[in-house]
Amino acid sequence: MLNGIRIVEIEGLGPGPFAAMLLADLGADVITVHRKGGAVTPGMPERSLLDRGKRSIALDLKDAADVATARALIASADALIEGFRPGVMEKLGLGPTECHALNPALVYGRMTGWGQDGPLSHAAGHDLNYISLSGALWYGSAPGDAPQTPATLVGDIGGGAMYLVTGLLAGLLNARATGQGTVVDAAIYDGSAHMMNLLMSLGQTGSLSETRGRSLLDGPHWSRTYACADGGHITVQCLEPKFYALFLERLGLLDDPEFSQQFNPKLWPSLTARLAALFATQPRDHWADLFLGTDACVAPVLSPHEAQHQPMNAARRTWAEIDGTLQAAPAPRFKDRDWQPKPSPARGEHTAEILAELAQPGTP
Repeated sequence: MLNGIRIVEIEGLGPGPFAAMLLADLGADVITVHRKGGAVTPGMPERSLLDRGKRSIALDLKDAADVATARALIASADALIEGFRPGVMEKLGLGPTECHALNPALVYGRMTGWGQDGPLSHAAGHDLNYISLSGALWYGSAPGDAPQTPATLVGDIGGGAMYLVTGLLAGLLNARATGQGTVVDAAIYDGSAHMMNLLMSLGQTGSLSETRGRSLLDGPHWSRTYACADGGHITVQCLEPKFYALFLERLGLLDDPEFSQQFNPKLWPSLTARLAALFATQPRDHWADLFLGTDACVAPVLSPHEAQHQPMNAARRTWAEIDGTLQAAPAPRFKDRDWQPKPSPARGEHTAEILAELAQPGTP
């Protein structure tokens, strides 16, 4: 879908590389400017999954000749991604003003935790810090537990990378219509807060409480994760009465006078305890089989490797092990287009190729 679009990515961490990977998955020519002689980030592989489908050029952005190469590359691009703290790119002579002088239609994507301005814009932080201050972490626990969410998903990926991609694509559409570029200020703090609006809409009907365990989706016995006899877990979230009735029917509880009061918050704690005791009597897969294919809205909690071997994956081919690395295929899908994984480059692998392209007049 993005064939013919060139994205220049300045090497960074987490959400920036993920956003660039997503754009590469969609067909963009993503050129990553890796640090010349730079060490791999601790914990990351030499050839990162996040670099799949990209091309790599190694540059030292403190070297005048390499900065000139970066400027030429940016002049040929439709969009740029950088994830430094505010002011770093300006110090390198590659800020929005300088880049738009080279390329007025450039969509300049900036990925930070706190944003380009504000009292914390220059402070360090990580996923949990951003989403805790934005309010997005608040409901991430059962009552009485410390708030916790799946690592990186709400902040780095959801509130960060996805909003950066959305901003870049919107900017690209506008640039094609007007010839004018823009600056995308994607802050994890902003994006994670924005994702809360679906939940916040429950507050319009009084169904959202700032006390954990008393809202429509975090208080009821029918919106929970339960431990099973084998240490596995099962999820239940049958909000609609017709689905809740199917849930009770499968458990033999359809005629129970207390369980029939689905929306009585006074009963939620005791009914949660009853279900916890029930689910603890059998292993996870017993419950998974009991509810398989029904509308009762019950599903087992699987690890990524377990998900790879689940029948859903056989149909969707979402998870695949490629060169020994388990990874997820791109999303969303497009009709009549079958994505095939592309390799991750070594650092600087395409330096000579990209320099040759830049030396040819008329090369995009």
